[in-house]
Amino acid sequence: MVIGGGFVSPWISVILAFPMMLAIWFYRDPERVPDAPAGWVSPADGKVVEIEEVDHEYTGRATKIGIFMNGFDVHVNRFPTSGRVEYVKYVPGKKWFAIAPKASEINERFYVGAKSENGRFLLVQIAGILARRIVCRVSKGDTLDRGQRYGMIKLGSKVDVYLPPSVVPAVNIGNRVVAGETVIGVVKK
Repeated sequence: MVIGGGFVSPWISVILAFPMMLAIWFYRDPERVPDAPAGWVSPADGKVVEIEEVDHEYTGRATKIGIFMNGFDVHVNRFPTSGRVEYVKYVPGKKWFAIAPKASEINERFYVGAKSENGRFLLVQIAGILARRIVCRVSKGDTLDRGQRYGMIKLGSKVDVYLPPSVVPAVNIGNRVVAGETVIGVVKK
């Protein structure tokens, strides 16, 4: 279409090239290598906005770390550690601001729970006001490695990770994290 527009006018090609380049940039998926040989890596690019104790039917007592992705972050989501998927649940809901404190409870979301050698953990992809689609590419029984891609949320949104009691957070609220690279949790000794 960009090339075709050039047959009519070079300006049409220039105008059409901008949204095409924006789409290519948004769907970028760079390779990532963890910062350290051990530790749980971030499942999403973004800013840590929540760290709190929670209780969930799959994990039991856990520490939740909420990571908000703005429109400039890479939106590909990754597994924080190696694990086998045991729990998958889609919950329809609102598309309110993902950074809002109650977004984890009222917005459209997708839960993926897995069992690791350190215990059960949960990932929650949460749609935001601009996000119109959550993509999750795993099913029950799949086994993924640390940092492996498992899904994507299109446009600004949030990912929560529920760490098992044997893992303590290695980040603070306000920290910027990179999916598949930044260590966000370490196993207690």
